[in-house]
Amino acid sequence: MFDSRANASALLHSVFGFNAYRPGQEEIVDAVLAGENVLAVMPTGSGKSLCYQLPAIARPGLTLVVSPLIALMRDQVRALTAAGVAAGSLNSSNEPAENSRVMSLLRRRELRLLYVAPERLARPDTVEMLAESDVSMMAIDEAHCVSQWGHDFRPEYLSLGNVARQIGGRLQTLAFTATADAPTRNDIVDKLFAAPPRVFVRSFDRPNLRLAFKPKERSSRQVLSFVRSHEAESGIVYCASRRKVEELAEALKAAGVNALPYHAGLDKAVRDSNQDAFQQQDGVVMTATVAFGMGIDKPDVRFVCHADLPANVEAYYQEIGRAGRDGLAADTLTLYSLGDMQLRRLQIEQSESPDERKRIERQRLGALLSLAEAPRCRRQTLLAYFGEASQLCGNCDLCQEGVERFDGTIDAQKAMSAIVRTGERFGMEHLVALLLGERTENILKFNHDRLPTFGVGSGRKAGEWRSIFRQLSATGLIAQDLMEHGRWWVTDEGWKVLKGQAKIELRKDMATGAAAKGSRRDRKAAAAAASVVVSEADATLLEALKALRTKLAQVQKVPAYVVFSDRTLVELATHRPASPRAMREIHGVGDTKLERYGAAFLEVVQAHPR
Repeated sequence: MFDSRANASALLHSVFGFNAYRPGQEEIVDAVLAGENVLAVMPTGSGKSLCYQLPAIARPGLTLVVSPLIALMRDQVRALTAAGVAAGSLNSSNEPAENSRVMSLLRRRELRLLYVAPERLARPDTVEMLAESDVSMMAIDEAHCVSQWGHDFRPEYLSLGNVARQIGGRLQTLAFTATADAPTRNDIVDKLFAAPPRVFVRSFDRPNLRLAFKPKERSSRQVLSFVRSHEAESGIVYCASRRKVEELAEALKAAGVNALPYHAGLDKAVRDSNQDAFQQQDGVVMTATVAFGMGIDKPDVRFVCHADLPANVEAYYQEIGRAGRDGLAADTLTLYSLGDMQLRRLQIEQSESPDERKRIERQRLGALLSLAEAPRCRRQTLLAYFGEASQLCGNCDLCQEGVERFDGTIDAQKAMSAIVRTGERFGMEHLVALLLGERTENILKFNHDRLPTFGVGSGRKAGEWRSIFRQLSATGLIAQDLMEHGRWWVTDEGWKVLKGQAKIELRKDMATGAAAKGSRRDRKAAAAAASVVVSEADATLLEALKALRTKLAQVQKVPAYVVFSDRTLVELATHRPASPRAMREIHGVGDTKLERYGAAFLEVVQAHPR
């Protein structure tokens, strides 16, 4: 009797070069091999794709993979082909010869995995072709796209449940996503499955990612400092606008960083060229809008920096999740300002979404602001949002640098008194000037120098008051009317504090005053700790191995990780295998890759004795 589970374990080693499953994978693979329909919510970097790729080659039949991005299809097909798996994709960017190759394999029923976009699946000719192609399983990636509650709704996904029924009455269906709260999961089940699937929700913790938030001071300098602390490493800098993408790319290049821009407004040829450079070369930094990254399957991104506040917690989690997908240490930094908060709120209010959708988006943004202004371990705050409890992580800025909290009730009362006494009609800078006792043109124009609150905050600096306003906003004590010049008003919860009926604890802003220098030193030290650490002798070999990988990737026109991942090169440099048999035990070295690349990499290892 054919034992698909034992076959899968053997293929895990012989094809993918892995000695064991990652946490959470094996149970899902077993359920898929048992023929169950599955919905799996797994964090980016936890190995979702293996959960359908391994069963696809362990059993007979064709697996149809639905993916929203051509870049993702292309990268996964390259990686599978390099590992000796018959895989292909049908999409508009393919060369005619590639489409012919795929169709030929499909007709001969030799293809194991076929990647298609949901738009192509909506075509009757595609459904008719697949109905005759022995499709046994459909795996839907980025399944949250089917849900109006998800952060990236794609209406084309709505037809997938019907497509599955047309292709085959008992087609096994799998759905995968990195982030899906309860409403989104319910939507996925309702729209993609004829009957309730088995649901797996894995831990959202990515312990290899260092988490950090900093208020903006001079954001371009802050980004440059962060990028420089990751010299010669691949990373992504996300920006909220196309203009900022290009400005930051130029600023980084002027500082000697190998930086490239990416946004939807660039010519397609430029976008493709920049993306290929990021994939094939080491040490490229991509400044980008969120149009970049969702379909990038590059495991050795060592850092992600947000130059502007993300849209919500789900978006933040997805975007930082593009770092450290190989399981090695990676670094993240998010910069934010009150202006960012105002912009995100305005985008919600001005959208054409229904009121219920806006309500949920406000809650999600509020959760992100609470994370930014968190007084305790960021990982605890982040995981609590996803319903997980955790211990102090030791791998975030608050755990590593410490944070001082204080009773902020009196300061909060001063700030809110300034808001109320000026008629709840003014923005933050005017209120800060009032608290500091500055006789600005507007202060004198409105006779605000005569108010009791004029100068009551002179014991603090302007930056400290801005931090207090951000924290009061993040905790919901004050709010802004974004349609009326950003005027502040006091909420019902805020009035409780203002009247002395409740207290509020605040944290000292680590980015102000003398703390800034220490923060920069700590950041540099933390960045060094987040890097891959090898001995000096091993580092020389590692650079030689990376140079060979880059050369092979450019010749073959594939991403560098398709040859070998960073983790594989680190193990080669530290373990220094002396034979093909010894190299076969290195993580990520399967039979096909050993045959294709083994001799060349062993030659480099032997040329660098300890």
